[in-house]
Amino acid sequence: MRILLVLPILLLSGCAAAVNLEAAEDANNPACAEVMVRLPSLLGEHEQRFTNSQATSAWGDPAAVLLRCGLPEVTVSELPCVTAGDFDWLVDDTAAPSYRFISYATDPAVEVVVNSEVASGVTTLESLEASVSLLNQTKRCTVITN
Repeated sequence: MRILLVLPILLLSGCAAAVNLEAAEDANNPACAEVMVRLPSLLGEHEQRFTNSQATSAWGDPAAVLLRCGLPEVTVSELPCVTAGDFDWLVDDTAAPSYRFISYATDPAVEVVVNSEVASGVTTLESLEASVSLLNQTKRCTVITN
């Protein structure tokens, strides 16, 4: 009888476990909620997955793209800046082939980590633009790296 009770729970939980992500400091910011409800369910061929923290998301199994909202605003940085669509991002390549992108001059900031071996950084950022652009970008990058 015990097996019959466990089976429906396993079927409802799906195959992929929730992705373990640490929430950003300001994850409860209402602006993050606006971003989160508008995230796409697919990024390229990668399906959105459940995460265990507020204002976070992941795509792919294993995760190819990770997103956290609620980071502090960044308006001054030594990191290079790129524009994807009509939105500016700072690029941290210190963990390449995983690239960390931080929305530039938005409060709160959004962090996107892309494993470039299985997903395209620029394509990912362009796909997220409609959601992230709800955050007011108060200034643009003055030096842009292509």
